[in-house]
Amino acid sequence: MHNTRSLSRKTLGWLPRLALTLLLALLILAPPFLPAGSADAAPAPGATDVTFTGGNGLTLHGTVIAPAAPHSDTPGIVLVGGSGPGPRAEYRAEADAFAAAGITTLIYDKRTTGYSHTHRDFSLLADDALGAVENLRRTPGVRADQVGLWGFSEGGWVAPLAASRSGDVAFLVTLGAPGFTPLRTQTWSLAETLRHRGDTGPLAGDVAGPAARLIGETGVFPEAAFDPLPALRALRIPVLALWGDHDVQVPPAESAAVLRNTLTASPSVTIRFITGGAHGGRMTGDGFDRLGVAPDPGAPPGAFAPGYLDTMTTWVNQVAAGAPPASTADRPPVQHVSSIDPGHGWWTSARTQSIVLAALVLAFLGYLLMSFGDRRSRIARWSARLLAVSGLISLVATVGYVESILATDAQTVGPMAASRPVVWLILQLLALITVALLAVTATSAVRGRGSAAAVPRIRLGVLLIAVCAWVAWAITWGLFAL
Repeated sequence: MHNTRSLSRKTLGWLPRLALTLLLALLILAPPFLPAGSADAAPAPGATDVTFTGGNGLTLHGTVIAPAAPHSDTPGIVLVGGSGPGPRAEYRAEADAFAAAGITTLIYDKRTTGYSHTHRDFSLLADDALGAVENLRRTPGVRADQVGLWGFSEGGWVAPLAASRSGDVAFLVTLGAPGFTPLRTQTWSLAETLRHRGDTGPLAGDVAGPAARLIGETGVFPEAAFDPLPALRALRIPVLALWGDHDVQVPPAESAAVLRNTLTASPSVTIRFITGGAHGGRMTGDGFDRLGVAPDPGAPPGAFAPGYLDTMTTWVNQVAAGAPPASTADRPPVQHVSSIDPGHGWWTSARTQSIVLAALVLAFLGYLLMSFGDRRSRIARWSARLLAVSGLISLVATVGYVESILATDAQTVGPMAASRPVVWLILQLLALITVALLAVTATSAVRGRGSAAAVPRIRLGVLLIAVCAWVAWAITWGLFAL
C-alpha cells in the first residue's frame, strides 16, 4: 500500500487521483446496494434467514421475523406476495407489524424458476406457500396448529388455493383478492385506467371483449382462465378479506360479493374495506397515487392507510385465541366501472378470430399483388386498391393497438381528445373511410361489370366479400361505436 501511494504522488496528477479515490469509495459503498431480498444479505435483528423446499423441489429463501419479546406458543403467518419478481423486502413492513403484535411471520423470495411475465403456474406457487407453512410450523416457539396464510393481489388466488389443499393452514388473510379470473380482473383494471385518463368511449369494452379473448385463449396471457371459486368453496377456516376502497387493480365491490357468497363453508368470514386505501393497503387519493413515502427500503411507495395493519393483527390474534369474530361485511364502496366477462360465443373465440383475421389479411394482400400485376383491368382500379389498403391497415393497426394496451397495462394508450384516445379516433376515422371506399368501389364495379373480363370481376368480387366480412369484424371490435 505504501509503494502504491508513492507511485501515485510521483506519476499521477490530481485528476487521476480523484478518479481513483471515487472508484475506491464506490467499491467500499457497494455492499449496501445488493438487491433487496438477496439470499446472501444479512438478516436484521430479530430475523432469521431460512431455506425451505417449494414446488417441484425448488429451494426457496426466506426470513422469519419473531416478536421482539419472543415467547412460546405464538401464532404464525406466511406472506404470499403479488405478481412480479416478489423479493421478500416488499413485505417486510407488514411482517414487522405482525411480529410487533406477537405473530411470528415468514416472508420469502418468489421463485424465478418457472415464473415469468409470460408464464406462471398458480398451482406451483401454492406448493411454494405450503412449503413455507411447513417451515414455519417447525419453527421453535410457533404453534403448529395456528399458522395461517396472507395473500396479496396475485397471492389472493394463490393463498386460498394453497389453504384448500392442506389441513395445516389454520386461517387466511387476503388483501386485494380478485373474485374473478386473471383475464377479467386485468381488463377491469385497464378499464379503470382508461376512465382515469378521461376515456368514456367504447375502447374499454373492446379491450375486455374480443381483444381479451384473443390474447387469453391463445395462451399469451398466463393463467388467464384460472377460476378462484373451487378453492374458495373448499375453505373451512376463518377468513379475513380486505380491500382498499380505492382499489383500481381488482374490482373491490364485486370481488367482495364473490367471496361473501362463495365462502359458505368457512366458520368466520370478515370482509373489510380500508378507508383511503389503494390496492396494497397504502394511502391514496384516487387509487392511482400514493401518499407518503416508502417506510422501508425496497417497500412500495406510500404510507399504510390508517387501520389496515391493526385490523389484520387484531383479527389474527382473535382467531389464534380461539375466538374468531362472527361473520360480518362492510358496506362496499362505489365501483365506477363494472367488470366484463370476456364472453364465450363462437364468433369472438380466439380460433374464429384468428381464422377471420388471417383470411382478411390474405384477401387484402392478394388483391393488391394481383391488381398491380394486371395493368389491363380498369374496373374500379384505384378505389379498390385504396379499399384493400385501408382495410388492411385498419385491421392490423386496430388489433396491434388494442392488444398492446392489454400487454403493457395501458402504457400505449396515448393522448386523449374528445374523451377518447387520439389513436382510437384515428382508427375509427379510418374505418369510416373504408366503408366509404366500399360504397364507391361497389358502385364502380356494378357500372363496369359489362366491360370487364371474368378474372378481374372475380378478383374484385372476392375483395368486396372480404370487406363485408371486415365490416362485421369492425362492428365486433367497436370501431363504429359512438
